[in-house]
Amino acid sequence: MVRPSTICGNGYVPKPRRTRPVTNAQVNACASKAQEYGEAASNELDSQRYIAATSLAIHAAINAADAVCGARLGKRAAGEDHNQVLTLLKQAGTDGAAAEKELRRLLPLKTKTEYEPDDIAAGVAKKAVERAQRCVALAKAVTQAFE
Repeated sequence: MVRPSTICGNGYVPKPRRTRPVTNAQVNACASKAQEYGEAASNELDSQRYIAATSLAIHAAINAADAVCGARLGKRAAGEDHNQVLTLLKQAGTDGAAAEKELRRLLPLKTKTEYEPDDIAAGVAKKAVERAQRCVALAKAVTQAFE
């Protein structure tokens, strides 16, 4: 017989949040990737390829979040669940909180965009690219000290 844990009130032990330390070079690499994904997302949006634009926007924001966390906290999320980065971003000052707000709205689109057969509306793609661009701008501002 398996007994539920008594550590948490609901009987489940929470999954540990996995992080990885990052170097200044890795912070810059994340910011560069974010920039490249962001530019590609804009290009795809201009070409009316809304699925690709949205997917690239999400990846831009995730890399931007890693850059912000690395610059402010010296670590980034390393778990399989992209939602773990949201917790770290909340700890990364006002820049992190701003990036968290944008990424929180983008992450729910990830599964739909990458794995579902549904199309992505032009307006949804446009908002996704705008949110990603704000994340990329935050990453750029935060990582300038690491260049």
